[in-house]
Amino acid sequence: MSVDHLSTREGYDRWAEIYDSDGNPLIALEEPEVDRLLGDVAGKDVADIGCGTGRHAVRLAAAGARVTAVDFSEEMMNKARTKPGADRITFVRHDLARPLPLAAASFDKVVCGLVVDHIVDLIGLFAELRRVGRRDGIVVVSVMHPAMMLKGVQARFTDPVTGRETRPASHPNQISDYVRAAVTAGFHLVHISEHAVDAALAERLPRAEKYLGWPMLFLLGLRP
Repeated sequence: MSVDHLSTREGYDRWAEIYDSDGNPLIALEEPEVDRLLGDVAGKDVADIGCGTGRHAVRLAAAGARVTAVDFSEEMMNKARTKPGADRITFVRHDLARPLPLAAASFDKVVCGLVVDHIVDLIGLFAELRRVGRRDGIVVVSVMHPAMMLKGVQARFTDPVTGRETRPASHPNQISDYVRAAVTAGFHLVHISEHAVDAALAERLPRAEKYLGWPMLFLLGLRP
C-alpha cells in the first residue's frame, strides 16, 4: 500500500473523521490504565493535553472533573465538541510545541495521552506539564511503546477519502528519552509500566492479533 506522510496537524485533521471508530487496539489498551493512574477525579481540576477527539476529556468530565482540553487539530476538537457532555469542557486550541496558555499550578491532575511520540522537544513539554500541575497532583503520560517502531509501526490510519495509508509525523523517541525528559523537568517517577497485547484484547479487536505478546503501550505516572 502506498503511504502518505503528512505533518502531525494535517494528519490528525484527516484522521478525525474515523479516529473513534477504527478499532485501534492501542486506545483500548490505554484508557483503563490511564483511569487507574488518575484515580478519582470528581471535583478535581483536570487538564487533557493533546485531547484529540476528547476521548479522555469527555469521560473525565462525566466523572465529575472540571476539564480543560488542549489540542492544535481543529478537526479533532470539532469532533470532541459534538460529544454529549462536551459543553462542560473548556476547549483551548494550541500547539504543544509552544508554552501552554494555562496558569501555573492550576490542575490537580494532568493527562497527556498518546501525544509525546509526536513531540521533538520532550523536555520543554514535560516542563510545561509540571508547571501547570499542582504539587500534590499527578501527571499521567501514555505513548505508543517504542518497541512498536521495531515492527515498522507508528501512528497511522487509512484515509477514508484517498484509501491510502496516512502517517502523521512522528519522532522515534525511546523509553530513555521519555524518562530523561521527565526527570530533567523536575518530576519524580511514581509509576512506570509497559503493557502488551493479551489474548482477550486480540479476540475483541482483530487488529491486535498480530501484536499478541508484543509491548504496545508505555505509561508514566509523575509527581513534582
